[in-house]
Amino acid sequence: MTDQADNKAAPRSAYEWVGGEDAVRALVDRFYDLMDLEPAYAELRALHPTDMAGSRDKLFWFLCGWLGGPDHFVERFGHPRLRARHMPFRIGIRERDQWMACMRQAMTELALDPSLQTRLDEAFMGTADWMRNIGG
Repeated sequence: MTDQADNKAAPRSAYEWVGGEDAVRALVDRFYDLMDLEPAYAELRALHPTDMAGSRDKLFWFLCGWLGGPDHFVERFGHPRLRARHMPFRIGIRERDQWMACMRQAMTELALDPSLQTRLDEAFMGTADWMRNIGG
């Protein structure tokens, strides 16, 4: 007899581990809702337009592909060129840290698997730090 967990196939990608497209959308929506509601993310919020619908869609499309799912962003816009696309915005340590805190809060509130949160946190931090264009 085998344990039920032994029969459960491991997710093939972070996209599957998160829970697929609906879960990625929920993560992105919670991230932007928090950014809009929480005073702790004010500087980050100030970098975004009044209507964040386009920002929500772009992050959702990007994360789907980045996590190993459909390449919605690439299909629409080509290579993400993240740093180049964010150069017009002043992104320093404070903005990086607010982005990370907001994403961590969204992942926690959506109860993502703690092991997945740890892995995503490391990957997000590498990207978020690389996006900085001001400060040391």
